Amino acid sequence: MKTKSILLGVCLSLALVACKPNDGQIQKEITSKLSAFPGVEVTVTKGVATVSGTCKDDAFKQSVESMVKGIKGVKSVVNNCEIPAPEPVVESTVTINPDAVLTTSITEVVKAYSGVSATVKDGVVTLTGEIKKTQLPNLIKSVQELKPKKVENKLTIK
Repeated sequence: MKTKSILLGVCLSLALVACKPNDGQIQKEITSKLSAFPGVEVTVTKGVATVSGTCKDDAFKQSVESMVKGIKGVKSVVNNCEIPAPEPVVESTVTINPDAVLTTSITEVVKAYSGVSATVKDGVVTLTGEIKKTQLPNLIKSVQELKPKKVENKLTIK
C-alpha cells in the first residue's frame, strides 16, 4: 500500500510538471501576441520574460508589459524597452535682407503713400512723415514682409 501511495504521488507530480508550460511555449504565445506591438521582442528563461526593443511612449511600454504578465506561466517581466528621445526642435533662422535690397524695396512700397519717407541703416527701417490712420496697418505689413531687422515707426498720424 505504501509503495502504491508513493508511486501515485510521483505520477501526480510528473503530471503536474508536464502540464506546466515550458519557456518555449510561453515565448511562442507571447511572440504571437506581440505582433500587435511592432519593434518589441521577448525572451523567456525559467518563466521570466525579458522584453526588449523600442516603444513609442511610456503608455505603449506599459501595455506591452501588462500583456506579457497576463500570459500563463510567466512568473515575472523584465521590461527593457527603450523610449527614443524626442526629436530636437530646430529653430528657424530669420533672414534679414541686406540694406541695398531693403532700400530698393522700401522705396517701391513708400511710393504708394504720399508724405511718407523711409531710410535703411544696418537692417533697420525708419519710417518718417505723415500718414492716415487707415493706411498705417497696410504700410507696416508691407514693410515687415520685406524682412528688415527692425522697423522704427516715427510717422505722424493725421
